[in-house]
Amino acid sequence: MSSLTASKAWTALQSHYHQTKNYSLRDAFKRDINRFNKFSVNFNEILFDYSKNRITDQTLPLLIDLANHAELNVKIEAMFSGEKINTTEHRAVLHTALRNKSNHPVYVDGQDVMPEINRVLAKMRTFCASVRSGEWKGYTGKAITDIVNIGIGGSGLGPKMVSTALAPYSSAALKVHYVSNIDQANIVEVLKPLSQKLLCLLSPLKCFPRKRR
Repeated sequence: MSSLTASKAWTALQSHYHQTKNYSLRDAFKRDINRFNKFSVNFNEILFDYSKNRITDQTLPLLIDLANHAELNVKIEAMFSGEKINTTEHRAVLHTALRNKSNHPVYVDGQDVMPEINRVLAKMRTFCASVRSGEWKGYTGKAITDIVNIGIGGSGLGPKMVSTALAPYSSAALKVHYVSNIDQANIVEVLKPLSQKLLCLLSPLKCFPRKRR
């Protein structure tokens, strides 16, 4: 496969990009009253609206041509199959296995990883439910009121994005805070207004505090 940026698919997409540099979204919506329906998708209760991006009817076919040139379908299949596509660490990328509701076996080095994933997910579900209900106590014997997530990059932005997106379903009794800087001033300022009734979570989560009986 030739270099991606030297391919005809890339050149065509780049040319299309330059043609749409002065594209007016206001005019686009006036010309096509079905633009929103054409460029939006519903996933159950989640709306993915990309109609307000600078795209035309030609954009998606050009993007698909580029994806085909890059053999994206082959790479997707490799990820779902548990192949070691993380070349930096020479390991499988198992994000898809974590969301494998069908429970279809995912093999890594000949071993199905789904039983262990399901075990850990069940443990997380039990832990989260007990914290939300107030059953899980801090060392003072009181219910947890504040959670501090400690993580940088995806370990900080990922949880923050999820908790923001799912805010309507969150517990009013719990407040979540984020520490994403190696400078100690960050954690000092976050912890300053909090009482001792908090739970610090390391991302990735490596340990749970001991539950007070």
